Amino acid sequence: MPERTLHDVYDAVIVGGGHNGLVAAAYLARAGRRVLVLERLGRTGGAAVSDAAFPGVAARLSRYAYLVSLLPARIVRDLGLNVTLRRRRWSSYTPVERGGVPGGLLVGGGEARTREAFARLTGSDREYEAWQRFHAMTGRVAERVWPTLTEPLPGQAELRARVGEGAAWEALFERPLGEAIEAAFDDDLVRGVVLTDGLIGTFAGAHDPTLLQNRCFLYHVIGQGTGAWDVPVGGMGAVTDALAGAARAAGAEIRVGHEVTSVATDGSAAEVTFATEAGGGGTVGARRVLVNASPRELARLLGEEPGAAGAAEGAQFKVNMLLRRLPALRDPGVDPREAFAGTFHIAEGYGQLEAAYREAAAGRPPGTPPSEVYCHSLTDPSILSPELAASGHHTLTLFGLHTPARLFAGDAGQQDAARAELLSATLAALDAHLAEPIADCLAVDGDGRPCVEARTPLDLERDLRLPGGHIFHGDLSFPWLDEAEGEAAERAEADPAARWGVATGHPTVLLCGAGAVRGGGVSGIGGHNAAMAVLGSGS
Repeated sequence: MPERTLHDVYDAVIVGGGHNGLVAAAYLARAGRRVLVLERLGRTGGAAVSDAAFPGVAARLSRYAYLVSLLPARIVRDLGLNVTLRRRRWSSYTPVERGGVPGGLLVGGGEARTREAFARLTGSDREYEAWQRFHAMTGRVAERVWPTLTEPLPGQAELRARVGEGAAWEALFERPLGEAIEAAFDDDLVRGVVLTDGLIGTFAGAHDPTLLQNRCFLYHVIGQGTGAWDVPVGGMGAVTDALAGAARAAGAEIRVGHEVTSVATDGSAAEVTFATEAGGGGTVGARRVLVNASPRELARLLGEEPGAAGAAEGAQFKVNMLLRRLPALRDPGVDPREAFAGTFHIAEGYGQLEAAYREAAAGRPPGTPPSEVYCHSLTDPSILSPELAASGHHTLTLFGLHTPARLFAGDAGQQDAARAELLSATLAALDAHLAEPIADCLAVDGDGRPCVEARTPLDLERDLRLPGGHIFHGDLSFPWLDEAEGEAAERAEADPAARWGVATGHPTVLLCGAGAVRGGGVSGIGGHNAAMAVLGSGS
């Protein structure tokens, strides 16, 4: 970094105004630090925003991220956020046809109804009782692991001691998740419902030796110590708007339309250079730079090679829809208002998930794409205008699995064709369980076009700078300190950034986003932990 005098020097400059950056800004500003947030887009929120996705239609959808589980209550309390998270009464519905008869598994509505649904599907109570035992085990793990996510990183042995159950530790942390699922359950559909929590935004098979699926599963079952996934009232944008308000109220300066183009550091101070939408730009100094962007993006800003971070690849297909009415189901025993209020699993039997993974790994789009759908407006109609809500309109959010970025490679025309082909196959897989085509239920926008939009990993890379469209900025990590022995442990103990899982190799530069250890999902944990590292260092 060249020697020069900067007149504008901040205690912390935060690169990116997504939810994690806003959490960090609010904590640091409340502690009296001078904080600047620089956001490339024209608004804050990043991937956690609400949009009027369809022109001329008064509906604000959670366009990218859409449910909340990992946002700690302590962050909400600490920052005084006016955020309401509403519990869904129904957990999930998974349709299936057996013996030519449409049916399915509805989880929720009370123990009696759930037990009855399992018995109707499998013919006995065995799978329900196995379900109860398995989720009691994951619940105990959640209670013990969840509090550590907003504490300095434990070592692996320390975390294992906190979990305290050898069988649970081995099942979730040491052996491929598929082994535990196959040992616990006999029914293919039930196995698939459990496995899906290990595949959201993660391209892996049930028996992947890297345990990527285990890491993803862990983060999906530990939120709040219960694993419950809640609906943000007002949409996801209500959460990030509250965070931006908290940061500004604490004194943080937030500049939108300011794209950071480089970060330079000499180990004791840093400089952040940016360009503005209006064609201007500048450089500011910082005692600390907190990067709410991917490790790959950080390497680019520093002028370094991305290393392993450059190989990140997303594997999800996001579809947003607005309906004139909920579709009727082929299963006559389930009300659509119950089926779509929770997670509606499509083609997510255990065998179907593995077949789709093998097809995609071989470079082919899954013939029957697995996905899951939920209707935000059944739990929270506030995202619709009163007129739309009164007339029976509803939103549908679909999240597709096993659609890695490689399937959409090519020029713009090839990407469009691949997106359209996958959308058609995905909606056909949904239609297989409906009594009427979903296309007949779609609303139309102000230009007369069906209200449906699809986003591939490459769309997310272009729109949000997610590397390869990876919603977690890269592969998730287990929530412990890898360098846990000898001199490495001593170094970590002396380095707040390492202790909190936000270190980058540059003392003045910290990760505060999903790419940090214990990052991923709409949690604010990366932002909280980066702020704690800064405050713990006395900077």
